[in-house]
Amino acid sequence: MKTLLLARHAYSIGNAEDVVNGVPPGPGLSAQGVEEAQELGRRLAVEQIDLGVSSRLRRASETLVAALAGRDVPRLTEPLFDEIGFGAFEGRPLAEYRVWARSEPPGAECPGGGETRAAAAARIASALSSLLRRPEQVILVVSHGLPVRYALDASDGRFPEQKLAPVPHAVAHRLERPEVERAAETLAGWAAHPVFGNAPIGG
Repeated sequence: MKTLLLARHAYSIGNAEDVVNGVPPGPGLSAQGVEEAQELGRRLAVEQIDLGVSSRLRRASETLVAALAGRDVPRLTEPLFDEIGFGAFEGRPLAEYRVWARSEPPGAECPGGGETRAAAAARIASALSSLLRRPEQVILVVSHGLPVRYALDASDGRFPEQKLAPVPHAVAHRLERPEVERAAETLAGWAAHPVFGNAPIGG
């Protein structure tokens, strides 16, 4: 792989309802999301794309299908790019998960068997490493807010933060191979010894 085009899925029914979903297949795109995914395809029309990858969740796979409509591009599903597992918060308001997530360390077990932020980082590092081993030169990946934010920040050598900056829907972010390598290395290292990047010093 030479270039990664990394995007969060388009606006979904779950986004409109403001509930979390990390268990496949989950809700698909809203009418707004369909338009966003089609617009993503128009913006990427001039780009060489050798492979399309999505998570197992419908909102990601539907975004990928719409973005590559009319193009003869191979596609595959990669569970490593799934959204974080929300455990007991599955199907509940996003605000409830955020209250928990912003008060707990990255290695804390999510109630109900959800995924720790550290485990998610290790998984995303593995996902990026798997792409680096692929022969395709340009790969489009459609994933989710947390995986995309973790990867983008780590591509600059930054550790995940407890309060994540928003990731826009259906916008492709270009990462060249050295940036993807840095992201994979940074996330794998952080997962082994996780401390949030915006954690207070001292105290």
